[in-house]
Amino acid sequence: MNITFYKYQGTGNDFIVIDNRNQSFPKNSTAIIQKLCHRRFGIGADGLMLLENDKEYDFRMRYFNSDGNEGSMCGNGGRCIVAFANRLGVIGNTTTFNAVDGIHHAKISGQIVSLGMNDVLGIQTFSDHVFLDTGSPHHVTFTKNIDELDVYNEGRKIRYGKPYFESGTNVNFVEKVNDNTFKVRTYERGVENETLSCGTGVTAVALSGSFLQLSSADEIHLQTRGGELKVSFKKENDGFTEIFLTGPATFVFKGEINI
Repeated sequence: MNITFYKYQGTGNDFIVIDNRNQSFPKNSTAIIQKLCHRRFGIGADGLMLLENDKEYDFRMRYFNSDGNEGSMCGNGGRCIVAFANRLGVIGNTTTFNAVDGIHHAKISGQIVSLGMNDVLGIQTFSDHVFLDTGSPHHVTFTKNIDELDVYNEGRKIRYGKPYFESGTNVNFVEKVNDNTFKVRTYERGVENETLSCGTGVTAVALSGSFLQLSSADEIHLQTRGGELKVSFKKENDGFTEIFLTGPATFVFKGEINI
């Protein structure tokens, strides 16, 4: 079976994107998704997304991690699938779509996509980190000299450690640059490695920085290894609303592969 696929990346977080409105892709096969995402035996990607029809909204986003399992919300993936839907003519410059964590609004201007994220109403604080859910679970640790940090091994310890264990969490290491800028490195569950960027991760970092009063800004710039993203929000009591993740979503190439 030949399938047509598109490759997109959002600040180095890369995805295979497939138009599955005809429901022809075998999405229940973890082995096929693993192979397609494999960087030696397949196309290579951090994850795979399917654009599908939705009865009420412009489209439905189905996201799978590179381990072949359906994942929680992916922020950079959400921005890339909006760019893909625009390329197909499914949407114009604005959209409302369905995803695993609910309804999202987005707008696109050139290669820049601004994605509305769900409200975050609670952040758990601990002695050396905070934990919150931005569509995916995130452990956030503020530290120094993160360029020298062994993110793979340190992140893996936390991802599988107490209290997360098998269900796991994404792990973010953060260094403050100035009042409205943070440098971020993320270990992603499902990829089981550091990625060049994580959209829900930088969203978690921006909100955590504001919550811990490390920033007084309501628009925060996040420096990842794959590029810069920004997160804007409205702070209300101990929660956050009107959260938007903004940055480039870039088409890389189109191809065909036999599965």
